[in-house]
Amino acid sequence: MPISNAEKLDFIRRTWNLEETGAVPYVIEVGRPHHATAAYYNDDAAELTWHEEYHRRQAGIADFYIPNLKPNMGISNLAAAFGCPLKTVDDADPWVGHLVSNQDPGAARRIRKPDTGNNPIYARMAQRLAFLQANSSLPLRLVNVASPMVTASLIWDYTDLMMALLQYPAEVHALLEVITEATIDYVRWQLRHIKNLCTMGHEPEILPPEIGLRISDDTAALLSPALYREFAGRYNGKLAEAFGGVVVHSCGDCSRVVSAMLETPGLRGLELTIPQNTKWEAIQPAVGRIALSLRHKFWDHGPQAPDPVEYTQKILDCFGRRGVFILTSTDTFEEARSLGERLWPVLGPR
Repeated sequence: MPISNAEKLDFIRRTWNLEETGAVPYVIEVGRPHHATAAYYNDDAAELTWHEEYHRRQAGIADFYIPNLKPNMGISNLAAAFGCPLKTVDDADPWVGHLVSNQDPGAARRIRKPDTGNNPIYARMAQRLAFLQANSSLPLRLVNVASPMVTASLIWDYTDLMMALLQYPAEVHALLEVITEATIDYVRWQLRHIKNLCTMGHEPEILPPEIGLRISDDTAALLSPALYREFAGRYNGKLAEAFGGVVVHSCGDCSRVVSAMLETPGLRGLELTIPQNTKWEAIQPAVGRIALSLRHKFWDHGPQAPDPVEYTQKILDCFGRRGVFILTSTDTFEEARSLGERLWPVLGPR
C-alpha cells in the first residue's frame, strides 16, 4: 500500500497538470490547527519540537503527505512589515492593528512598500527560517502568503474596507498596487532564504514551483463577482504573472464568485472548503480547466459530520478524479491511521 515520496510527488505533479493518473492525492491532517501562538511564534525551538513530534506520530499513515516544516508565522507578517502593529495571542495566529480607516481614506495613498533588507518583521522571519534549516534536514513550506486583497483587509479596517470598495475605489486600488508589488518582494525574499523548498504554499499538500504560488484569498466569500474581478482577480493575476501561475485558497462559501475566480489570468487551481460551498454546480465549470483541491476537515462539517469516506466519494461523484486533490483530517492519530486504510483503496493508485 505505501509508496515512496518520489512516487507521491510524481502523482502530485501530474495531478496539478490535469493528467489522468488513476489516483487522487490526499492528505489527512491530524488534530486542530497548529497556530502561531505566542508560545510558538517567539520560540523557534518549540516550533521545531512540535513538528518533530508530529512527524514521529504521523509516520505510517496511508496518504500522500511528504514530511516538511511549516514556518508557522501566520498570515499577517506582510501587513506587519508595512507597519501594522502585531500582537501574538494564546489561541490563534498573531493579530495586527490597521493603519487605514474610512475616517481618512487618503492614508491608503501614503502607504509605502516595506524594505525587505531593513525591517524587524523580515528579520524575525529570517531568524525562524535559518533556525529550522540549521536544525532539521526536512524541506520547508513558505510563510503564509495572503492575497493582496486579504493583506489590504489587514491594513485597512476590515469593515471599512468592504465599504471603501464602493466609496473610495481609487484609494483601494492605489493600496492594492503597492501591496501586490510588496507581495512579490515577500515571496522572492522567502525563495532566497529557503535553501530546500518543499512547496509554494503553507499548507501540507505540495505545490511544485513550476505550477505557481498558493495564496490565501479569504475575503472572496464576501465579494460579488464584479467586486472580485475588480479588486481580487486583477491583482492575483499579477502574482500569477510573477510566479508562473497562482493557486487560490478561500474559506467559506465562494460558489457565487467562482465564475469570476476562473477569469483570473494564470489561475492553476482553486482550494475550497467544500462543505461550506452550498452550490457545487457553480464549481463544476472548473473541472478539466484547473486543478481543484477540495477540503473537508472534521471541523468544516460541524457536529453532524458525515462518514469521511462516503463524503469523499460524494465529492468524486460530482467532480471526477482528474485534477482533484482531497485535504481532510481527523482528531487523533489513531483515527487518521484507520481513515488512511479506508481511503487508500478509494483514492490511491489503481
